[in-house]
Amino acid sequence: MRTTVGIIGAGPAGLLLARLLHRAGIDSVVLESRDRAYVEHRQRAGILEQGTVDVLREAGAGQRMDREGLRHDGIELRFDRRRHRVDFPGLTGGRSVMVYAQTEVCKDLIALQLEEGGPLLFEAEALAVEGAEGDRPRIPFRHQGREDVLECDYVVGCDGFWGVARKAFPAAVSQAFERSYPYAWLGILADVAPSHDELVYARHDRGFALLSMRSPSVSRLYLQVPADTKPEEWSDDAIWTELERRFATDDGWTLKRGPITQKSVTPMRSFVHEPMRHGRLFLAGDAAHIVPPTGAKGLNLAVGDVMTLVRALVHERETGSPGLLDAYSATCLRRVWQAERFSYDMTTLLHRAPDATDFDARLQLARLERIASSRAAETDLAEAYTGFPLD
Repeated sequence: MRTTVGIIGAGPAGLLLARLLHRAGIDSVVLESRDRAYVEHRQRAGILEQGTVDVLREAGAGQRMDREGLRHDGIELRFDRRRHRVDFPGLTGGRSVMVYAQTEVCKDLIALQLEEGGPLLFEAEALAVEGAEGDRPRIPFRHQGREDVLECDYVVGCDGFWGVARKAFPAAVSQAFERSYPYAWLGILADVAPSHDELVYARHDRGFALLSMRSPSVSRLYLQVPADTKPEEWSDDAIWTELERRFATDDGWTLKRGPITQKSVTPMRSFVHEPMRHGRLFLAGDAAHIVPPTGAKGLNLAVGDVMTLVRALVHERETGSPGLLDAYSATCLRRVWQAERFSYDMTTLLHRAPDATDFDARLQLARLERIASSRAAETDLAEAYTGFPLD
């Protein structure tokens, strides 16, 4: 099998890359180790930055998002039983975010790829990446019980943290930067209308809480818990009671309860692999970087990687110059590290570490007071949350 761009992984990064390449007239093949049902139902991010929304629309993948997604023009910060709303459009010149689950983005892109794009092979396990230093890299893979090889001009690893693409980077050129956090998120899906029309980020002495949503009738909520927590350790009633404690305010606001349909625990970590390119092998999305979910940056960073790569490939085709491809890693990493910085800031601003002192708690409150009282500080948060420029 032969193609121009071999893509490993059919998450949002791989699927959007295939879609944008198709529209640019560049052929590709996508290899995904899981089946279609798994890809379309794995729960992940739900907040799309302004730039991500714009890219999906430009790619012809925004129709259902615009019908069913929920535009949000701000978030609410809660601390010390008080509420402060951050107005995104007013602080950023009109930018907003969209609540639209990653599962839905993947469904839309899969449908388009199968209808209009190049081959998308499910249950096709990439076994390795070979020859990245040469002109014809190869991806040996297993599909439907048979082994085959995909020959490419370029390989893009969109196969997540545990995939084979990053393993093909020689140790001598690889450098990893990472941090693990001593807490996790216990997340729930509940069949109840959201208790607020925008996301609520709550800092509490007992730990962080987040009120989010998947639709006007389905709520998504999170509690900070110890890193070794198992979902079954928390009863439904205990979860709702703790959420009520952490979201409590002095103005009579109440949290709506409903049937919990799903529980899961999300670990908290930061990770960056440098470089993001080796020869004709490129990394995108979680294969290259992971952020704690507090800043809602994971999927959006993947979109930034993909846009940077597509522009570079089109530029080379049109001009013959590899300059943008050569700059791919450095270009992406500038944006990645800003997202890592913002995600770390949001995480340490709102979560209580197990060894936190009263001094640490006072600093958190002082940082929140600064955001609530300073337009400059509030603007910095709004600009980062709604998205760093894709250019």
